[in-house]
Amino acid sequence: MWITAQALDSMYGRPAAGVRALLERAEDPGWRAVASAETDSDGDILEWQGANFERGLYRLVFDSDHYFAGLGISAAYPEIAVMFRVLDEAESYKIQVTLSPYSYSTYFGTAN
Repeated sequence: MWITAQALDSMYGRPAAGVRALLERAEDPGWRAVASAETDSDGDILEWQGANFERGLYRLVFDSDHYFAGLGISAAYPEIAVMFRVLDEAESYKIQVTLSPYSYSTYFGTAN
C-alpha cells in the first residue's frame, strides 16, 4: 500500500509547487510523524509510493502558510489537515488538496 498526494492552487489555476507536507499516524496518546515531503513542480508528492503503510488513522498536514507567504499573500488557513483512514493495506491512496488563501477542498480516493 502506498500514498500519493497532490496540491493544486485554485487562485492561479496551476499545481502548487513547494508545499511542505507532513504525514502522521495516530498513536496513543497522539500523532507520530511517519513521512514528510514537499510538492514537486506538478504539485505532486510521489516519494511515498514505495513506502509500506499499515492500516490505521492518518493525518496529512499541508503547510499552506509557507506556500502563500512565498507568493506574498497572507492565508486564512495556515495549515490544511486531511485526516483519513487506511482500511485495506492492499489499496493505494491519493489525497488531493485544492487551496486558495481563503478556502480549500480535499479529495481522497484509491489510486489502483
